[in-house]
Amino acid sequence: WLGQTTNDFESLIPVATKETKAAKVLGQERAIFKLYSLGVSTNRDEWVYDIDEKNLSDKINLFLEIYKSTEFGYRTNSIKWSETLNRKRTSTRNKINFDNNFIKKSNYRPFNIKNLYFDNNLIDRPSENINYIRGINKIIAMSGPSSNKGFNVLGIANVGSLDLLEKTQKLPLYRYTTSGEQIDNITDWALGQFQTAYADPSLRGTRTDGGDGSVITKQDIFHYVYGLLHDPVYRDKYALNLKREFPRLPYYPDFWQWAAWGQVLMGLHVGFETVEPWPLTRTDDVDDRAKAAGLAPKPKLKSDPAKGNIVLDSETQLSDIPPQVWQYRLGNRSALDWILDQYKEKTPKDPTIREKFNTYRFADYKEKVIDLLARVTRVSVETVAITDAMTAFKR
Repeated sequence: WLGQTTNDFESLIPVATKETKAAKVLGQERAIFKLYSLGVSTNRDEWVYDIDEKNLSDKINLFLEIYKSTEFGYRTNSIKWSETLNRKRTSTRNKINFDNNFIKKSNYRPFNIKNLYFDNNLIDRPSENINYIRGINKIIAMSGPSSNKGFNVLGIANVGSLDLLEKTQKLPLYRYTTSGEQIDNITDWALGQFQTAYADPSLRGTRTDGGDGSVITKQDIFHYVYGLLHDPVYRDKYALNLKREFPRLPYYPDFWQWAAWGQVLMGLHVGFETVEPWPLTRTDDVDDRAKAAGLAPKPKLKSDPAKGNIVLDSETQLSDIPPQVWQYRLGNRSALDWILDQYKEKTPKDPTIREKFNTYRFADYKEKVIDLLARVTRVSVETVAITDAMTAFKR
């Protein structure tokens, strides 16, 4: 009897289903999104991801050099092998060449973008991600079924890793053919369902952007979905369901309010690197010992929510961080803590990477991180303001 649900989840409109994904006929689609996919699982992150594009190029060229020189039946430990790559040796060993066009921007972790060498030969499970990034796109990334940390969602515009969130599943606004043709990923069936559900103007509410409030488009539905997936009331009510299966959504009164919230949130989360920085207070005290030794300040990258500050290194700290910033969490960390974690100096696990490519130093990215923390502070404050408004909203 543990973990049973008693709610109306099964009666709600499905966001995505295996049946709709597999459907070959338009009339068989019964979900909001036609396609969805897992995030990228490379099985060799230290080789194919890097914050520095040149370092990534150097790693891939060495990887391919070793891969091509390896005799069949013998595997050197100098590179990261996997069962998938081993199977490819007989057919692709001499056919894989470095191509700079394969370097793509990827949302590696929340609010952390790295360069990814997106070559299907070197990525164990590329999934269908290439179908989403041949053109401009917006993508809803969400934690997948069987996640341990509860449901999370984040808007992105690039390739997303499997561990961006937990067991990440992605719902793109568009998909693209191999020739670059853009195709709607919101189904015609879903458009009809929403238009019928909100035929009554009193249920649609009023648009605040000056548009025609009587016309609901697929992009409006996309933003409605993103907004509603942030609703604390929805996520609390259906928490057990969301740990087991893809979301299903109710038709909330005032469609345009929820779509507007979703549009603002998507803009904040996709454009986090360009929002106006929050005015944090920076304090610098020279580390005399490090300076005398000719060393950079010692990296720390630790947050203290109780004090509202972040200690970056032995010289610099940021303070006056608003308390609501720590409320915006993705999994077990706040957005700011995700940034701090990803910019720490860590010893690579792969022995070849550790020996030849362990070049990252926080000091080289310190100013970038300070700027990024200020911008994501604003993202966090504004996100919490919207989710608080959602909680108080009459539905």
